[in-house]
Amino acid sequence: MTHNTRGLFLSRFGSVPFSPAKWPFFYGWVIIFAGIIGILMSIPGQTIGVSVFTDHLIGSLNIGRVNLSMAYMVGTIISGFLIPWAGRLYDKYGVRPVVMTAGFFMGVTLFYLSRISGIAAAVSDYTGFNDPDPIVFLLITAGFFFLRFFGQGVLTMASRNMVMKWFDKRRGFANAILGITISFGFSYSPRVIDMLIEHNSWQGAWLVLGAIAAVFVLFAFLFFRDNPYKYGLVPDGKIIEREKEHDPKIPLLKEYDLKQARTTYSFWIFTLSLSLQSLYITAFTFHVISIFHVNGYDHTAAVTIFLPSSLVAVAFHFAGSWLSDYLKLKYFLILQIAGMIISMSALLILDLSPFARLILIIGNGIMNGMFGILSAVTWPRFFGLKHLGAISGYSMGWMVIASALGPFLFSLSYRFTGQYNLAALICIIIAVTLFMLSFKAENVNRMHK
Repeated sequence: MTHNTRGLFLSRFGSVPFSPAKWPFFYGWVIIFAGIIGILMSIPGQTIGVSVFTDHLIGSLNIGRVNLSMAYMVGTIISGFLIPWAGRLYDKYGVRPVVMTAGFFMGVTLFYLSRISGIAAAVSDYTGFNDPDPIVFLLITAGFFFLRFFGQGVLTMASRNMVMKWFDKRRGFANAILGITISFGFSYSPRVIDMLIEHNSWQGAWLVLGAIAAVFVLFAFLFFRDNPYKYGLVPDGKIIEREKEHDPKIPLLKEYDLKQARTTYSFWIFTLSLSLQSLYITAFTFHVISIFHVNGYDHTAAVTIFLPSSLVAVAFHFAGSWLSDYLKLKYFLILQIAGMIISMSALLILDLSPFARLILIIGNGIMNGMFGILSAVTWPRFFGLKHLGAISGYSMGWMVIASALGPFLFSLSYRFTGQYNLAALICIIIAVTLFMLSFKAENVNRMHK
């Protein structure tokens, strides 16, 4: 298919079954709703969605916790390396074909995981292996890879980028709506999945989620659209005049491709800071009960930390998203890193002060609130929309790989020291370094003035 033919096909396909230009109000508001659904659909591929099934998999597959964690890490790392490729496909074909494909294969993966016990037994019988452990490890690693790639990676990246394309001046406000609803949705999802398991078994729960993924493919076909310009519309619904001297996003003088973006100082400071948070918060979540236990707290004190943290995160995310339409993003980066330092420092004194738990909640809330802003708004503002998928996908690849390494690195700290303080201290050193470097992380498009 030639470039012109493909462009004509995508243009006509984009208006089926209706054109957003004929909607009675600005279609961007529908896009926000669709983006929220798309990101919520990624929950089965997120750590928060997978963790509910961990003990069930260990019991049914007769696999050790260390081996299951290793399979999860390997699958996630492979996913991280391939997400930049998915970003380039997003730039080439647009959001709807990419999201529909991701939703379909995530549904297939969920069906596969719901039958993995039987598949492992059948493969063992067919191959005649006396030791089923390697087969189980390979099969569950493959399942984790597809789940993480299509769920955590592609669905999240494509849905968020779609919303960012439909808004410009109001991009921060749109991201605020996105962040608040998703934060509460993610926080409540373990309870929903746990109820599904209670009423349908863990296999049945994955079957239900797979069926929902199939319905989502139809939803994506109906409502997902790539960007407003294809339909004679403009971001925000109308052209909004700005005061160029004070607007942090103006002027956009250059569209960067991935190669050019990777040569900039700001790209790496933002990416490394977001990746460090991915490493730290995934490790903290994965080991939270053990972290609190070694510091003299019970199970309840550990699991009840997430709700107040999410409330702090929502407050910072909403205020920050609104302010991001008027302020430079480096200020939010500085605040995000400061939140990490606060949280990591609280871990070091968790057994020494009764206020450490409160400090930990505040630090987690600040960094999580800022993360949602920086991971969405930075790339279109700094580098434009033309290569947004490739640039955001490459950055997300670093974040995904970091999230895979975090739990393993923290477990090494515990294994050799009996504490998590060594891992936290290393993270603090890196965070302080990034904090000092972040003051020069300017918008590269403004630097052209």
